[in-house]
Amino acid sequence: MVIRATNDNKQLVWDYWQQLSGGNSEHLETIVRSHVHADISWNGPHPINHLQGRQEMIAGYWQPLIQSFPDLERRSDVFMGGRFGGQDWVSATGYFSGTFVQDWLDIPATGSKTMIRFGEFCRVSAGKIDETYLILDVLDVMRQAGIRLLPPSRGAEGQVPGPAAEDGVLLTHQDELETEKSLALVEAMIAGMLRYDQVHLPSMGMAQFWHPIMLWYGPSGIGTSRSLTEFEDYHQRPFLRAFPDRRAGNHKAKLADGNYVATTGWPSIHAIHAGEYLGVAATNKQITMRVMDWWKREDGLLVENWVLIDLVDLFMQFGIDLFDQMRRLTDPE
Repeated sequence: MVIRATNDNKQLVWDYWQQLSGGNSEHLETIVRSHVHADISWNGPHPINHLQGRQEMIAGYWQPLIQSFPDLERRSDVFMGGRFGGQDWVSATGYFSGTFVQDWLDIPATGSKTMIRFGEFCRVSAGKIDETYLILDVLDVMRQAGIRLLPPSRGAEGQVPGPAAEDGVLLTHQDELETEKSLALVEAMIAGMLRYDQVHLPSMGMAQFWHPIMLWYGPSGIGTSRSLTEFEDYHQRPFLRAFPDRRAGNHKAKLADGNYVATTGWPSIHAIHAGEYLGVAATNKQITMRVMDWWKREDGLLVENWVLIDLVDLFMQFGIDLFDQMRRLTDPE
């Protein structure tokens, strides 16, 4: 039964993440083995990217992360599940937190508490996780370490809050009618975005989908917008000027659960870099973007949207290696 399977899948992923809280490095392999398929396809942010199988995932992702943040904890602000294309998925966004005691991805350790914003989608098959997509806001980790590689964000910078109503962790079955309404609203909004005439923002009709005082939480480099007007000024207009022909909606997973909807694509956006973006002049290159979204619906409108983009991967496509820039700044010799 789909409802029971969805609840079981949520519990599997929730238990997996809770058991790894506090680092728990002594039992890492045992915990992973009991929750993850041996041949898992793991896909993460640049520079980690693709890891195949449990052992590669442990060695390439979990062990370095826990060694750098031995007291690592995870807080999920939105946690949900659903089916897409006949497959079972669980998704969440929130923060890892821990004391940064050892360099991670060559980012210099600070010895201080660090927050790592995450977004994750896990596919579950036969009672174990067999595919994962993860974005970590590594540029925000650099920012907390005093390293700034991009121009100041147009939106507000800093830690992103969870849902204002504190109702985003959905461990149990949600009302089917509310789920259907949420999915229909997001799909209509996405369809509206695709009607952009490449000149006028109102051509997309976003005002009929979003609350005027919506909250849009973008990644470091873009920042938070606290109204539809700010969203258009701080993100949408600069983005569409840079990528006027962008094609979106190539979803790897699209889930609805009660008042929440989540999507990801790997990549989900294709475009030509035709205008300045985040300080980079147009390259006229074909680019793709790894993107994750979580939306909250309330009274028939979208009121909150958490967004993660793998900007480091995007800049690599521009021909700019942000990690190389960071290393030159922190180790100029």
